[in-house]
Amino acid sequence: MNWTRFALAVLASGIAASFTDWLFMGVLFHAKYLETPEIWRRPAGGKGETSAILTSTAIGLLSCAALIYLCIWAGALSMTGALRLAVLAWLAAPLPLILTNTLWMKYHPLLAVSHSAGWLARFLVTALIAAWLLH
Repeated sequence: MNWTRFALAVLASGIAASFTDWLFMGVLFHAKYLETPEIWRRPAGGKGETSAILTSTAIGLLSCAALIYLCIWAGALSMTGALRLAVLAWLAAPLPLILTNTLWMKYHPLLAVSHSAGWLARFLVTALIAAWLLH
């Protein structure tokens, strides 16, 4: 495996996924977050959210790296193979977790739709970049 290309794919997909996260999990249905302010963590003492943003970005990079490595391990580096694997990974982890949380947590169901779509977009973008750079 070419580790330089792998790192480039992780970095590129992490940057692209940051934009999909912003769109689906920050902008889409933004007003719905305000309907249940009691469940969302607020920064202590009026401080900014920089630490939480950096940590969630690092977790996002980890998810991109894991999916890219899974594509390599499974030999799914064609466009079709990588996209199929992305959908399977989405069906296996984020989608059931988000739907289950929506059943038990008090937040608007449209947030589940936007978060689910955001994770699917993250995985699809990552798969496309992996197939493009590593095939």
